[in-house]
Amino acid sequence: MRKLLTGALMALAISLPGLLPAHANAAGDEDEFYERLNTMMRIFDMVRKEYVDEVDDKQVIEAAIQGMLKSLDPHSTYLNPDVYQQVRVQMEGEYGGLGIEVQMENGVVKVVSPIDETPAANAGIQGGDLITHIDGTAVVGKTLTEAVKEMRGPVGSPITITVIREEEPTPFEVKITREKILVRSVRHRIEDETIGYIRVTTFNMQSGVGVENAIKKIVSELGDDLDGVILDLRNNPGGLLDEAIRISDAFLDRGEIVSTRGRRKENNSRWYATTGDMLDGVPVVVLVNAYSASASEIVAGALQDHRRAVLLGDRTFGKGTVQSEIRLGGAGDQAVRLTTARYFTPSGASIQERGVEPDIEVLFPNQRRAKLRREADLQGHITNDQRSQDRAGEYDEPLPEDIADKTVKPAKKPAGQPDVPPEDVQLRYAIKLLKNMSVLPKEQIAELQQPRSR
Repeated sequence: MRKLLTGALMALAISLPGLLPAHANAAGDEDEFYERLNTMMRIFDMVRKEYVDEVDDKQVIEAAIQGMLKSLDPHSTYLNPDVYQQVRVQMEGEYGGLGIEVQMENGVVKVVSPIDETPAANAGIQGGDLITHIDGTAVVGKTLTEAVKEMRGPVGSPITITVIREEEPTPFEVKITREKILVRSVRHRIEDETIGYIRVTTFNMQSGVGVENAIKKIVSELGDDLDGVILDLRNNPGGLLDEAIRISDAFLDRGEIVSTRGRRKENNSRWYATTGDMLDGVPVVVLVNAYSASASEIVAGALQDHRRAVLLGDRTFGKGTVQSEIRLGGAGDQAVRLTTARYFTPSGASIQERGVEPDIEVLFPNQRRAKLRREADLQGHITNDQRSQDRAGEYDEPLPEDIADKTVKPAKKPAGQPDVPPEDVQLRYAIKLLKNMSVLPKEQIAELQQPRSR
């Protein structure tokens, strides 16, 4: 049995170069390493022979792989062929399902954000909702990939999910009909006659060109009447790093956008803006909230550090790690999504756990009492090893007091007034801010946007 296991492990090591730890070259450490793998195989063999019911070898091995990856951090995972195909389709901007971005939290599925104009959004699903049951079956005990697979299905088929929402006293059920999800990740419009508004809901392969086209259309429509642009990244859970870099580059004329650092040299990279700000210095406000994550935070951090934009809203989610999709080959497409690096804003700050703080805090009514969950609340999250988020005063010059207050509290509804849909106070304040900035001389705006030398 020992020879059989050793042979199998050696074959595994040969087929996956780099699997063995570097310290396994030492004789003592190597013996201990193989002994632990031997123990794992013995337990697997014991489960196959002794468990009360017959087990599916494939499922048991996949569960072991998922357990290993989930012990590292909440974002590393194994993508089996079915899930890998779904992920690829989603990144390309089209898939079938409900239209929600999710992650696993405390054994249940947490909604990071519903995608605009999808069945989930139309059914009222909100960021922060916890899904405990899918068609009456408990989510507890399932992996995220299993839960996602159950939520996706044929177009037109119904699904019932059980939801826990913080402000609701009891769980409630929501019946949704699955649809073909065309992820239109970028939308734009004109606000208040002179303000361009661009919303990015996710970072897929279409997002960068979508933002560039939106800017061109806004500039073409308003011309010299353009007072400013609002980039709305609220409830955007992130996506592709390349698209975050491309979108940042659209607003920047020079300088670093983001850097990544990992254990391996090939994971250490820096990306810089190319010459040419598509808005030629027109003021920008970026809207963020607690569910602006990952790629959203890369864009927000880059524009804030270069003082190209004013960040308005709430502190962001705080996911400052990069996941690489490593294909495994073999039977069918399968991959490991593995955390391989941390990313850093141009000032060298890591937002892991901490998020990006807005320049101007604008919260919705009653939000101060709501307990919002961020990266720091996820079990097993990677800690931020920077001593402080302080950027050493490099970009800490405050906005002029005549442009903005530091904290804005929305006005309370007068007593007896009938309920109406809540006003988007963050958007309205962003419009007011840009209108105020438009009366400043261009030289003063350019000076405000100029980052200090390091």
